[in-house]
Amino acid sequence: MIEKTGVRNRILKALSDDDFSLVAPHLDLVPMPNRFKVASPGQPLDYLYFPESGIGAVMSLTPNGESSEAGMFGVEGFVPTSTIIGDNLVPYDIEMKVGGAGYRMPIRMIAELMLKSASLHVPFVKYMHVFAVQVAFTALANARFTIDQRLARWILMCQDRIGHDTLEITHEYIAMLLSTRRPSVTNALHVLEGERLIRSSRGIVAVVNRKGLERFSRGCYGVPEHEFERLIGDR
Repeated sequence: MIEKTGVRNRILKALSDDDFSLVAPHLDLVPMPNRFKVASPGQPLDYLYFPESGIGAVMSLTPNGESSEAGMFGVEGFVPTSTIIGDNLVPYDIEMKVGGAGYRMPIRMIAELMLKSASLHVPFVKYMHVFAVQVAFTALANARFTIDQRLARWILMCQDRIGHDTLEITHEYIAMLLSTRRPSVTNALHVLEGERLIRSSRGIVAVVNRKGLERFSRGCYGVPEHEFERLIGDR
């Protein structure tokens, strides 16, 4: 059986030992490669996922297929969050953007296990709140902050989930996630490089000065992260 000490996912780690023992027999470690589709609009869901590595995005879609990132997830969370309220449908795309791996569990099992433990749902509900805060600050960043500041926020969020300084992702992908044009991303990367906050090359962004990036983001990064640590972080 999976040992809690060997798990990286912070929602699973936040479970009490008794609750983890309930969940562990029903977890399967599976690959979650780049572009792995966790959920699609209106398609019935079979599993929820607890990433151990990689980065994924919840993407809002227009009727003609255009998309924009509403929220980011990784080792700190689980998806789809709606499964915890008994729903097996979502109106958006959930897809991995940086490949990794994670544990999956049948949705029917989490519903059954929550009937056995009154405390099992607590970290899941807390994460739903934290993710809602992140989505709210993504909307604020898109409406009130510059592309340079938004890019700084996005790089910081990626670094939080990857756990090291180098992010392998193309300018085209960043442009899609930030709902802007590729030349705007290139210009913003040059601005951050000019401030000596990052280094950028083809398909690679490396963080040089994290504290500087946080200051540069002018407050559009930090509140959701604080909420996570306040409610779920290691105690």
